Amino acid sequence: MNDPREAPLAAALARNPRDIAALLAMGRLRAEGGDDRAATGFFRAALNQAQATPPPVALHDGLRAAQAWLKAASERYTRHLLDGVGDVSGLPRLAYALDLLLGRRPLHLQQPSLFYFPGLPQKPFYERSDFPWLAGIEALIPEMAAEARAILADGVGMRPYVETPTDRPAPNNPLRDDPSWSAFFLWRGGRVQEANAARAPTMMRALELAPIPKIASRSPMALMSVLRPGTHIQPHHGMLNTRLIVHVPLVTAPECAIRVGPETRRWEPGTSLVFDDSFEHEAWNRGPDTRAVLLFEIWRPEIVPEERAALTRLFETIDRYGLATAESGGDQ
Repeated sequence: MNDPREAPLAAALARNPRDIAALLAMGRLRAEGGDDRAATGFFRAALNQAQATPPPVALHDGLRAAQAWLKAASERYTRHLLDGVGDVSGLPRLAYALDLLLGRRPLHLQQPSLFYFPGLPQKPFYERSDFPWLAGIEALIPEMAAEARAILADGVGMRPYVETPTDRPAPNNPLRDDPSWSAFFLWRGGRVQEANAARAPTMMRALELAPIPKIASRSPMALMSVLRPGTHIQPHHGMLNTRLIVHVPLVTAPECAIRVGPETRRWEPGTSLVFDDSFEHEAWNRGPDTRAVLLFEIWRPEIVPEERAALTRLFETIDRYGLATAESGGDQ
């Protein structure tokens, strides 16, 4: 570019690469020349420096103009990309990648709050076809749904999903001790809850078909999870990424859904959901009906038997030290 204005600006930036006035002027110069990519770089550098070092009042209008220009340039760039790539609605992974590139969606990754196992696929939801044994469980849904409705009718054995512990600080959860999100435990901390199990024999029979971890004081973990109308479970992460959570729908509600990472799904009759709760996830019931699912955890299929055995020893060793995590249950 042979614009005579460029040389003094380049000299000023050579002396001070964070000269806000010079960055703005160079951005305007590049924008006039039609070089959006270069202009974007200069304007962003100016705005970033203005956040780090409060600029003089004389530069405020220029900074606001830079923000407006960047917004318009972003829209031009989005149109350019989408026109070039074409319709990707049938390619959900590419559509998500484009949204990430354009800043329209955040990047979600596994972030377990307690223990991270490396090398596992970043996959929020798994498909039912990945687990042939699920068909046997789903075949029992009509009988399990009858058990669920009887339990919901009298409420015996139900308790808030999140309860204030007697020997630990109270969890910072807006649904603590709130029956709006409640549980009917069948297995808890690796032990059968005998009174509840007696009321749900079909649910107990269904659980025998699943590859549930067996870890002293932790697992099996299985329950009927109930989400009542108007309830919203806030975004959070599960404790581990070595497991998946299974939801078998027993009583569905049309305005009830769960978001795991970037994807939202609803509980449909007869259709189980399998997801990785170490991604940020949330759930809500915005309708008038109660939702109930049979909830349990399974080993991730990518973790081989030798690793499962070693992980079992690891978690049992952690718990023997006094850091027992009986609340390692799944969510929603």
